Amino acid sequence: MRFVSTRKGFEATSAESVFQGLAPDGGLYVPDLSGVAPTDVTGFDTLRAAEEFILSKLFDDLPASVRADAVNRLLSRFPSGDPIPMVDADGLKILELFHGRTGAFKDVALSMLPVFMRHAADGRRVLVLTATSGDTGSAAMHGFAGVDGTEVVVFFPNVGTSRIQRLQMTTPSEANVHAIAIRGNFDDAQAAVKRIFADETIAREAAAHGVALSSANSINTGRLIPQIAYYILAAARLKCEFDVVVPSGNFGNILAAYYAKLLGAPIGRFVCASNVNDVLARFVKTGVYDPGDRFTVTNSPSMDIRKSSNVERLLWLLNDGDSGEVSRLMDDLATKGRYELNASAKARLFAEFEGGVATPIETEAEMRRMRDACGYVLDPHTAVATHVARSLGYPKGGRPVVVAATATPYKFPETCERAFGANVLTDPPPSFRELESLPVVQDKVVDVAEMDDSVRSLF
Repeated sequence: MRFVSTRKGFEATSAESVFQGLAPDGGLYVPDLSGVAPTDVTGFDTLRAAEEFILSKLFDDLPASVRADAVNRLLSRFPSGDPIPMVDADGLKILELFHGRTGAFKDVALSMLPVFMRHAADGRRVLVLTATSGDTGSAAMHGFAGVDGTEVVVFFPNVGTSRIQRLQMTTPSEANVHAIAIRGNFDDAQAAVKRIFADETIAREAAAHGVALSSANSINTGRLIPQIAYYILAAARLKCEFDVVVPSGNFGNILAAYYAKLLGAPIGRFVCASNVNDVLARFVKTGVYDPGDRFTVTNSPSMDIRKSSNVERLLWLLNDGDSGEVSRLMDDLATKGRYELNASAKARLFAEFEGGVATPIETEAEMRRMRDACGYVLDPHTAVATHVARSLGYPKGGRPVVVAATATPYKFPETCERAFGANVLTDPPPSFRELESLPVVQDKVVDVAEMDDSVRSLF
């Protein structure tokens, strides 16, 4: 598979796209699907089969042994029976993506990325930089802990994560994983990480120490590609056309669903569910991307994002791979603080996407409603999605609707107790029970301007 950058069309192999993370032009790598025909995916009804299919299509130039090692490592870290159950709850198909160690959908790809990264590094030492709003950080630290030749540094907001999310990032004690809180929000962290990647002086200093920089965020193809399997798996189980509703922050998960459709999954509509940081919901409704100045800390913290990196990949697809048009849009974002799609791209966006919003009050009300209706306990992010699904009239057209359940409610006990008026989380996974007794060993807090020096200290 040939990967190209969204802004200037630089080409890369699968391994190069994983190793580099961000493309040299500041854009993101996308798979060139021009020669890939849609496939009947109804036979890939296990996670192993779905991942093997995706990797054979999009990471086909990686050795078969590397692909097999990645899938085996993933499956060894999830329940053996059904790693990704799909359950019926009050007329919705809930695709539970949270049965990994850290209880979030990121565990799937971040169980596989270290295998891809070690192969791509080819003996070189890699420092993996990660910005997180709460979930990616812990999944990256767990995924890379103890992996030879790699170090991971995670930057997360000092205010806004749940207590469990924070413990998951501040208690790991392996020597090669580091979590640093910043006095700022996720957008600040992500912007700084991108700037560090683009800083030639930092790159030279890293190279002088024998270190290469890469990423574990969904800007990395090794994070994005494995997530496509979720929706291939859903298609294989349903064996009919369906819609998807995805609680969206950095846009990678819903973009994975879109790639699944391009590869053959019979998905009708893509519903982008937002909290009150509603940049994405407004974008898919209007074709105008305008982050604005308003930022709100909510009870669905992994979605407290205003600048979503993976939208850039969708821009490339909506514009038929016109990197010049993507560059124009990203230049408008940098200089004007917003951009607007052209008429053709808008028409394509509106034909397949729609969006909606849940406020914090509506989120907790939806958590109560679902538990009262069918006994199902949602985390707040998935509750945003089910609220939006209902507000837009899903399921509709006789099609089932798949809701991506992106995190376990055990990650958000404070919100659950407030929503239900009592502690209903009575059987936490073992990895959650042990958190309370582990010492906090990652206690560094820095200003955003100090992130560069924090990275340099790990060379």
